[in-house]
Amino acid sequence: MSQLKYDPDLCSRCETIDCLMKCQYLNLNLEEARREREKIIKGEPSRVLEECTTCYACEEYCPYDNHPFFLLVERQEELGIYPAPVPIIKQQLKMMAPRGKIVPMKVKEPVINLCFFPMLGGCIRGKLFEGVSVIEGSDIFCNIMWLHFGKMSAIKERLSMALENIRKYYLEESGVREVVCFHDECYGAFTRLAPAYGIEVPFKPVHLFEYLAKRLYQLRDQIKPINAVVAYQRPCSNRLIPETQHWVDEIFKLIGAERPEREYDGENALCCGLMFRASQRDELADEVQEKNVEDMKAVGAKYCVFNCPVCFFTLSDLVKEKGMTPILMSELCQIALGEGLGW
Repeated sequence: MSQLKYDPDLCSRCETIDCLMKCQYLNLNLEEARREREKIIKGEPSRVLEECTTCYACEEYCPYDNHPFFLLVERQEELGIYPAPVPIIKQQLKMMAPRGKIVPMKVKEPVINLCFFPMLGGCIRGKLFEGVSVIEGSDIFCNIMWLHFGKMSAIKERLSMALENIRKYYLEESGVREVVCFHDECYGAFTRLAPAYGIEVPFKPVHLFEYLAKRLYQLRDQIKPINAVVAYQRPCSNRLIPETQHWVDEIFKLIGAERPEREYDGENALCCGLMFRASQRDELADEVQEKNVEDMKAVGAKYCVFNCPVCFFTLSDLVKEKGMTPILMSELCQIALGEGLGW
């Protein structure tokens, strides 16, 4: 198994303990945070392991790039402190396991990786995606979702297999060197988690938003500005790759969308709440979802735009109830190009 690139001494010397003090779901003072941090470093039981909502945010909060969240997930697994009931975790691990039935396919750039969400294949349409190749399926599933379940071992085992399958069955013979990740999950797995564990990525990952921004620039003469206020639901996995956030603003600028400042955006973004329910914390889920969506409504948003399909499925009904339209980022761009929604 690959080992995490983590420096416990660097963590112990940290005075601000941002990973815990900035957490939106834990309520610790500095002295408590210091004590709990030392327990985590030593591999001892900690209330943080019990109460963590697995929002990934501490990975972004750490000023030293020392991977506190990845360590936390490892400790959860080592101590058997799982964020969701074990039968659910076992069921999901089995259901989403690689099947070993991958079929080689000749591809050409740009290659769009839908990962484990082939049901979103209908989004790959129109001017934005002319001439693309699409790959998908359980055998190329990045598996980063197991961070939510305290199963880092499953990620380390399956991620390497998925990367090798992408290389062997799609890219190598085709001479393709780049893969566009349709989800933050894949891009975060390939550019953040894999390097943290010394796992080689045999191609260049490209974030969907970078791809969309560049295509929109090429098609800029065909854009009809949507002239609407849009709220963006930042997914947990984007906490691993905050450097991609500028692409959201670039896309909004190109399509004439307004992203007003709101309380629960950017570094202060709130989760969709699904994992709160999985861990049987329904009251917290209700509270966070209501605060989040009310915040979107308060700025006059017409659309709530998503990149994570799980966030979309979790929040879409509540977003509709508040008078907004839930929509994927690619669909919002397609509206600006006059192609409308695909559903």
